[in-house]
Amino acid sequence: MTLRVLAAMSGGVDSAVAAARAAEAGHDVTGVHMALSSNPQSYRTGARGCCTLEDSRDARRAADVIGIPFYVWDLAERFHQDVVEDFVSEYAAGRTPNPCLRCNEKIKFAALLDRAMALGFDAVCTGHYARLDGGVLRRGVDEGKDQSYVLAVCTPEQLAHAMFPLGDTTKADIRREAERRGLQVADKPDSHDICFIADGDTRGFLAERLGSAPGPIVDTDGTRVGEHDGAYAYTIGQRKGLRLGVPAPDGKPRYVLDISPVTNTVTVGPREELDVHEIVGERPVWLGEEPAGPFACHVQLRAHGEVHACTAERDGDGLRIRLAAPARGVATGQAAVLYEGDRVLASATIAETARVPA
Repeated sequence: MTLRVLAAMSGGVDSAVAAARAAEAGHDVTGVHMALSSNPQSYRTGARGCCTLEDSRDARRAADVIGIPFYVWDLAERFHQDVVEDFVSEYAAGRTPNPCLRCNEKIKFAALLDRAMALGFDAVCTGHYARLDGGVLRRGVDEGKDQSYVLAVCTPEQLAHAMFPLGDTTKADIRREAERRGLQVADKPDSHDICFIADGDTRGFLAERLGSAPGPIVDTDGTRVGEHDGAYAYTIGQRKGLRLGVPAPDGKPRYVLDISPVTNTVTVGPREELDVHEIVGERPVWLGEEPAGPFACHVQLRAHGEVHACTAERDGDGLRIRLAAPARGVATGQAAVLYEGDRVLASATIAETARVPA
């Protein structure tokens, strides 16, 4: 069946090959590049992200080679509000957000998809490394590039109008295919870091927007061991850049254990204090029928992080996850994504963590 497909083209090799595959499959494909900044130079320069003028030009050239219509859609205001401002406010609240996950949730599969549906398109095609199998979201076959984690916030209704043509292919093969197709982005470096932070300096980016807010760094017994310029600059599990003035009694490194925006206090302590046995997630999204009671599965707690055996169950409006063995350095604001094998079951935003005595 021929579909009207809107291909989101970031200017990189993945989205270009995805669009080419959709067109080759016989679909009526239109390429669109999302302009995510009213001043593209204020985000990334070069080939490190997906928000620059160079990226827009690369996407247009790829569309020309594929032979599909191409447009640029201005989503800068929506992106700034739903991704950039959310990123800043989450850090100000002592949490550690994942902006790529939020971009998928609010931009690619909300703002972009809504506009596509309004214009009569049947689906949005992206270059994500994930698979859709009869409406079921599964991991991509390239374990190192799998992006099912950042797509797990999408609802079943959104996934019903999504296409991920690259999920059955490795990144190395995608680059070779791009070269065969004559796409100039075949050797373009992957984007990395956070696309809207031009120099990769997250602490400096936050300081510009939140200002200086000095406060104490304390040990687990309340002893003041250092000073910070803003609690927002720290994340759970952080070891480097703590600038502690008092060494630990045992001489071992200390890690960020807690961030309290209310008291503007950062608490540090030994590595073993980072162990978490239980997680409470909020705003769960179920990608299938929700189990009636506790069920065994695996959970991934950060993008490209390891998976942990666990049991999970509905807890009021949220999700309670009990780990079979402790996970270390789990940060609130990240996503907890449940899997059964390579199948995504559900996702939730980590709201609380707890150390439960054995």
